[in-house]
Amino acid sequence: MPNIALLLSGGVDSSVALHELISQGKKPDCFYIKIGPEEDQEWDCTSEEDLEMATAVARKYGCTLNIIDCHKEYWQQVTRYTMEKVKAGLTPNPDVMCNRLIKFGAFDEKAGHGYDLIATGHYAQTEIIDGQKWLTTSPDPVKDQTDFLAQIYDWQLRKALFPIGHYMKEEVRAIADREHLAPAHRRDSQGICFLGKISYNEYIRRYLGEQTGDVIDIDTGRRLGQHRGHWFHTIGQRHGLGFGGGPWFVVKKDPATNTIYASRGYQPEAAYQTDFRMRDFHFLTAPFDTMQVSFKIRHTPDFHNATLQPLGDDVWQIHSDAPIHGVAPGQFCVIYDADHHRCFGSGELCL
Repeated sequence: MPNIALLLSGGVDSSVALHELISQGKKPDCFYIKIGPEEDQEWDCTSEEDLEMATAVARKYGCTLNIIDCHKEYWQQVTRYTMEKVKAGLTPNPDVMCNRLIKFGAFDEKAGHGYDLIATGHYAQTEIIDGQKWLTTSPDPVKDQTDFLAQIYDWQLRKALFPIGHYMKEEVRAIADREHLAPAHRRDSQGICFLGKISYNEYIRRYLGEQTGDVIDIDTGRRLGQHRGHWFHTIGQRHGLGFGGGPWFVVKKDPATNTIYASRGYQPEAAYQTDFRMRDFHFLTAPFDTMQVSFKIRHTPDFHNATLQPLGDDVWQIHSDAPIHGVAPGQFCVIYDADHHRCFGSGELCL
């Protein structure tokens, strides 16, 4: 029987994952990963409650809960990545990097690489197809998390185990309710792992501060007003500019001059693109076996159909069948087969 480590977060998903493993006659070693900000600050975080819930669930199934402290690794790798990307005017995804660098990275190293499988509560599946292990989508289109896993290494995918990946979210809730699991009625966590009730903008403000810059109407060149730092705004963003005569969408940023360009209207043409580029593609299992693919650039239930064209030097041209809103450099573009079943991996959108 394989040696299994289960990452138990204190939420309903990982708790049901433990129940599933126990029901299959497997008794994993349970781990709670401790992460947090670089410095000792008063973060309005749920970590204490998370640990209590995780402890209760582990005890229910006769498992010992071990705590792995990845506080420093999270700051040195994930938070630094996030701040460097944001300051450069890009749109990062810290949860993607947390899976690669912490949950399947630093944890495995600190656990001594002693586990055959690392189980999590992600909504994703794996399948052996033609002798190779592939990351495949969950049947729940809203909760599917393959986009958050598309940057893990091939050796991490070989260790990955997703015990609830074949369920819909409501089925997971029903199991937790039926089994009287402590986190059964807890709300799903939102945003970056450890922030709790702290907003993403407050998180950024603590590290990058504020810097006043101009907001320009990209269609007329007229100055609309000022912002407090381009890093608080993402391309495609509609809320938060606060100017009359809108709605206004952020359509471009110039980090060198700290300038934001906006376009007016409910569906401004400048906010949509059909052709864009992707670089540094990370293959999960094997290279593309087709140029007709589907893709995502953000965590939504929707997949978009596209044609890929290699341009050389690991740069790819993506031609989307339909215009896409809010294409931003730095976002991960996650590529799937045309049936949006197998996940090939992801690359970073570039200018």
